[in-house]
Amino acid sequence: MSKLKNYLHQFHPIVWVLLIGTILSRGSAFMTLPFLSIYLSRHMDLSPVFIGLTIGISPLMGTVGGFIGGHLSDRFGRKKVMLISLFAIAFVYFGFMIASSPGWFILLNALNGLCNSFFEPTSQALMADVTEKENRLKAYSLRYTAINIGASVGPLLGAYLAINSAKLSFVLTGSTYLLYAFVLLFFMGKLVIEQEEQNTKKSVNIKDAFRIIKTDKALLFLVLGGILVNLGYIQFDSNLPQFLQTTLTNGVFIFSVLITINAVMVVFFQMPISHFAERWKPMQTMIIGALFMAAGLFSFCFVSGSGWVTAIVSVVFLTIGEILIFPSSSVLIDELAPDHLRGTYFGAGQFRKIGNFIGPILGGYLMSQFNGRIMFSIISIVVLASIVFFKIGNEIYVKMSVTSGGKAI
Repeated sequence: MSKLKNYLHQFHPIVWVLLIGTILSRGSAFMTLPFLSIYLSRHMDLSPVFIGLTIGISPLMGTVGGFIGGHLSDRFGRKKVMLISLFAIAFVYFGFMIASSPGWFILLNALNGLCNSFFEPTSQALMADVTEKENRLKAYSLRYTAINIGASVGPLLGAYLAINSAKLSFVLTGSTYLLYAFVLLFFMGKLVIEQEEQNTKKSVNIKDAFRIIKTDKALLFLVLGGILVNLGYIQFDSNLPQFLQTTLTNGVFIFSVLITINAVMVVFFQMPISHFAERWKPMQTMIIGALFMAAGLFSFCFVSGSGWVTAIVSVVFLTIGEILIFPSSSVLIDELAPDHLRGTYFGAGQFRKIGNFIGPILGGYLMSQFNGRIMFSIISIVVLASIVFFKIGNEIYVKMSVTSGGKAI
C-alpha cells in the first residue's frame, strides 16, 4: 500500500484527473471516429478520395491549431484553452448526430481537429508544468497508456453501433466530453497550479513563436519525420477499415478486433517497452519504431481470405512501432523546449498532423487508382523515409549540444 501511495504522489493530482478523463473521452472517441469512414461510405455514398478528405481535414486544422493553441496556453493560461476546447468538442459530436450532408461532416470534423489540437498540446504542457523532469517520460507513457485503455473498449462497442445505431455513438461521445469538461472545470478551480502562472508571465508574442519554428532546425526535422510517420499510421484509422471491408468477410468486425488488440498491447506493453527503450536515446528509439511501423503497414499487403493471422501480425508490428515512436517524440519536444515556451513547442509539434491530412487522401487515391496492396507498399516506404529526417535532426541537436554543453537526443 505504501508503494502505491508513493507512486500516486509522484504526480500532481491534476495529472491523475487528466489521465482518467483521457480514458473516458478517448474511449468514447474511439467508439466513433475509427468508424466514421465506414459510416460515410454507407450513408453518404462517397468516393474513397472524398472520404479521405473528410477524415483528413481534422488533422489539417490541427497542424495550425495546435501551434496557435499551444502558444495561447503559454500566454493566457492552460485552463481557459483546455476548457473552451472540451466544450467545443462536445458540440462537434452532437453536430455529427444531426448532420445530413457531406459538407457538414467536413465542417464539423475540421472543428473537431481544431479543438483537439488546442486541447492536446495544452494538456501535455500542463502535465509537464506540474511534473518533475525525471518523471515526465513516465507521465507521457501513462498518458499514452490511458489513451489506449479507452481505445481497448471503445472499438468493440463502436463496431456494434456502426452497424446498428451510428448516431447513438455520436450522442454518447458528445456527452462524455461534456462531462469531462465539467469535471475538469471543478478540479482546476480547486487545485493550485503554480508553474502555469510562472510560465504565463514569461510568454512571448506570436511573431516570436513563429520565428522559433523557423530557426530551431532540430525541431523542424523532428516534425518532418513525424509527418511521414503520421502519414503511415493514419491509414489504420482511414483506409484500412475500407480495405478490410472489401477484402475480408466480416471486415468491420475484424477491424474492431484489430483496434482492440492495438489498444490492449499498448496498455500492457507500453511501460515495459518504454523501460527497455530507456537504454537508447529517444531519437534511436524513434528510428527503431519507424522500422516496426513500416513492417506492419507492409504486412497488410498480404491480408486476404480469412485474413485473421496476417492482420494480427501486421497490427502487432504497427503497435510496437507506435509504442516506441509517440511517447519518445513528446520527450524530444520537452528536451528542446525552454520552460517558458513549452506550450508553444508542443503546439509546434502538432505540425506532424500534416501527415494525418495527406495520408487519408493519398491512401484513398492509391486505393481507387490501383488497390490496397499497392497503397500499403508505397506508404510503408514513405514511413521508412522518416528515418532520414530523424537522423538529420539528431545530428543537428548533437552539434547544438556540443556548443551549449547539453546532451544529444
